[in-house]
Amino acid sequence: MRWINTRPSNGTRLVLAALPFAVVLIAYAIGSAARLAENANDKLLPGFASIADAVRRLAFVADVRTGDIILWSDTLASLVRLFSGLGIAAVVALAIGMLVGMLPYARALLSPFVAAISMVPPLALLPILFIVLGLGEVSKIALIVIGVAPVMIRDLSLIAVGLPREQIIKAETLGASSWQIGLRVVLPQVLPRLLTCLRLQLGPAWLFLIAAEAISSDSGLGYRIFLVRRYLAMDVIFPYVVWITLIAVLTDWLLEKLRLSAFPWSASERQA
Repeated sequence: MRWINTRPSNGTRLVLAALPFAVVLIAYAIGSAARLAENANDKLLPGFASIADAVRRLAFVADVRTGDIILWSDTLASLVRLFSGLGIAAVVALAIGMLVGMLPYARALLSPFVAAISMVPPLALLPILFIVLGLGEVSKIALIVIGVAPVMIRDLSLIAVGLPREQIIKAETLGASSWQIGLRVVLPQVLPRLLTCLRLQLGPAWLFLIAAEAISSDSGLGYRIFLVRRYLAMDVIFPYVVWITLIAVLTDWLLEKLRLSAFPWSASERQA
């Protein structure tokens, strides 16, 4: 039997999915034990007990100076910035993407500009944003919007352009205006892709957010990571990195569930 034709059972699939994580944890435990055996004060690979103690202090003990629980206050600050940026980017991408995809004049006007903007490294614009918009929340949110919106616009416009021409002709035959075609024909088929675009842009959005928080912020997950790095506090950095990853994975899962529940006809599309 060819391997290409075999399919794992549900139990086997679960074991295979868990195996890489187990390998990473075992490798870390071995490396940590080896370094701690040579130097009990080693900070590069702290033991699981040290990490658990750091998590307890960050997630369950209020800070003496501020009275806040650090992990949750940092998480709230970062999520407000992240979802604000992604929300604005989604609205902008949907509006411009549909215009570019539907209207030839809009495509001729905006498509080259959007293509050029999408090639600009967003992090290179960060100093400009700080100078123009200041060091507050606006510049951080703007970086996320500038970083992800152009790519989403190009993706959504390609979906709109690629719709079967027969659908447009049938709508025109029934007397639909351009506005009605956009709302009733194009929009329902673009919206599922919008959610997929948001899933694909979660990683870059987190990158831009952490970069902005690291440079100028007094709260947030990225701020905390770069604050404690000067003390080599890996027992704080590792949990924060894992926490960011868990939030991103959960957000990705929720967006996919939303796509399937809101647009069940898109379930046939294979998603990562």
